[in-house]
Order: sequence, then C-alpha cells, then structure tokens
Amino acid sequence: MQILWTSWLTLVVLAMYFWNVVTVGKARGKYGVKAPSVEGPEDFQRALRVQANTVEQMVFFFPALWLCALWFSDKTAAIAGVVWVVGRILYALAYLKDPSKRGAGFAVATLASLALWLGAIVGLTGLVH
Repeated sequence: MQILWTSWLTLVVLAMYFWNVVTVGKARGKYGVKAPSVEGPEDFQRALRVQANTVEQMVFFFPALWLCALWFSDKTAAIAGVVWVVGRILYALAYLKDPSKRGAGFAVATLASLALWLGAIVGLTGLVH
C-alpha cells in the first residue's frame, strides 16, 4: 500500500515544526535567553509556548494521521493534515502577537485531529468501504 500524500504531508508538518524551532532560537538570541533557561521576556515565552504546544498536539496528531491514512484513506488523511497545519500556523501567528487571539487556530487544528481520529476508527471498524 502506497501512502504518498500522507508521507508528503508529514514532511510539511516537520517543516512547520522546524519553523517553530527557528522562531524560538531567534527569540533566544534577540532577548539574550541562554539555554537551558526558559525564562525571559513575554515575547520569548510566547515563541517557546507555541513550540511546546505544537509538540503537545503532535503527540495526538501523528498517530491519528497515520492510522487514518492506513485504514481509511491516504488522501483524506492528507487533506485533514493540511487543515491541521493551517490551524497550527494560524495559532502560532496569533499567539505570537496576542495569546488571547489563538482560539480560532487551536479550534481548526483540534477539529482536524479529531477528524483524523474518527477516520481511523471508521476505517478500523469497517463502517465504510
């Protein structure tokens, strides 16, 4: 079984996460926050929180993505994955400017993750096909 679309989407997710890592690195340099410290100005803490929250979300997202791709549909999983990436980017950009505005991006990404999880369940139980 070939899972081309989900494989490409996985690379896109990793690139998006790398952008989070670089953003934190730049903030460390800009604000003089030396590793391993996680204390610094609010702008640094926002960047660090975006990165940490993205990792937290990836723990649920990646298994749901791949199980949906394997048991339901590669293209469906990849499309939901694109929605997740868009949500995470919206979340990050909003959080970096004003954390109180992060809700829409968080909601989009969370709904995409839940759709992937449900797709995996549907595929595993044979409810569709």
